[in-house]
Amino acid sequence: MAKTAKKTDKTIKIKLVKSLIGCSEAQCKVAKALGFTKKDQVVEHSSSPVILGMINKISHLLEVSEA
Repeated sequence: MAKTAKKTDKTIKIKLVKSLIGCSEAQCKVAKALGFTKKDQVVEHSSSPVILGMINKISHLLEVSEA
């Protein structure tokens, strides 16, 4: 049985505020998986444990706010 997103899931806005130049390959892959392609880009995701873990890995490059 597949899990579906709950209607009560909060949406978060994530902004890439620092460049990926000089970051490790793993950090670049996490940023690409979140949907970032360039600096100062904003993406929206649901606040799931998977997304929050990815944010935690590269928190020094991001700015997070609730939508």
